[in-house]
Amino acid sequence: MAVEAGRARAPYAADPAQSRGRLYPEPPSATRSAFRRDCDRIIHATAFRRLKHKTQVFVFHEGDHYRTRLTHTLEVTQIARALARALGLDEDLAEALALAHDLGHPPFGHAGERALDACLAEHGGFDHNAQTLRIVTALERRYPAFDGLNLTWETLEGIVKHNGPLVDASGRPIGRYVARGVPWAILDYTARQDLELWSFAGAEAQVAAIADDIAYDAHDLDDGLRAELFGLDDLASLPVIGTLIGEVRRQYPAIEPARLTHEFIRRFIGRLIEDVIAESERRFAAAAPASSGAVHAAGGPLVAFSPAMAQVDRATKAFLWTHMYRHPRVIEVMTQAERVVAELFGHFRVKPDDMPAEWALGLDAADAAGRARRIADFIAGMTDRFAMTEHARLLPAAS
Repeated sequence: MAVEAGRARAPYAADPAQSRGRLYPEPPSATRSAFRRDCDRIIHATAFRRLKHKTQVFVFHEGDHYRTRLTHTLEVTQIARALARALGLDEDLAEALALAHDLGHPPFGHAGERALDACLAEHGGFDHNAQTLRIVTALERRYPAFDGLNLTWETLEGIVKHNGPLVDASGRPIGRYVARGVPWAILDYTARQDLELWSFAGAEAQVAAIADDIAYDAHDLDDGLRAELFGLDDLASLPVIGTLIGEVRRQYPAIEPARLTHEFIRRFIGRLIEDVIAESERRFAAAAPASSGAVHAAGGPLVAFSPAMAQVDRATKAFLWTHMYRHPRVIEVMTQAERVVAELFGHFRVKPDDMPAEWALGLDAADAAGRARRIADFIAGMTDRFAMTEHARLLPAAS
């Protein structure tokens, strides 16, 4: 099948006609591929709509022009499709993975995740990636024959492993899972449908992961400048970014700051995408995978930045960490957000009947882990706005 610019489907692209299928067998769609169907199910999911009012960095009441989880997701999806098209991969699978990648984030972004992780410290902690899997396999309840969205194996595998394997060949946790092990939600689902946690994800999942990095780097710079957490001159020493700003200023000497920001970020995104395409093509040529299975079995990622651009990515993230994520304005709001989440958790732990009936029903007081996870599931599904409203209603003295 041809793609834009004449690029044929690569032999290592995922093939929807050869999908490993769904946990609950369903007849195929007459009009959509298996992966296109996954995209559509994610878009229509309740959890996807809630991303509109979930924090990226700035809480909703700070302004309408900042990214939310939804707008970030759409930007990641656009970049993922562009990369998949250029590399001859399955665009629908790349899109499905990009659309789903942030479904598990609780209100207030990473601040909410830190709070829930602390609340669940005795029960394995909270991991937004595992929560995404839980949403699409259990918590979405739209279909009469099954819980979840019954997505294909390829989409579920990519959701879980887009950042790489979780265990080694012997099953021992690796990377960030060494300290506390693989999250229970992932282990629980893998016992029913093996997601092969020891292998790398397919090329489309790797595309979605690096598209997330590109979107973060570029658009958090944009939001940080808009919020005046730092200025254009502060970016002058950053590799590539400082050069691009200088190029735009020389080309358009009278350009106003807002247009300058848009133009250098547009060029930065283009530079990052072009680098990923060139480096990935080099890696695919060297590895010569003959099938999507060969990508899974590779000893490392095949979709990546070049070493030089990886350094640019690290420098950009380091700048954002210091000047944005740890900025006193952001820290103050996120500290308050963590308190809201922690206090809601504590309240529902004592008074579970204050949750909606479908969440409180059947909670076993003797099952401390199950009770804590159910409360975390409820809170994780909240938008920023709803969490703040519920906190003010249930804990007025603390608001």
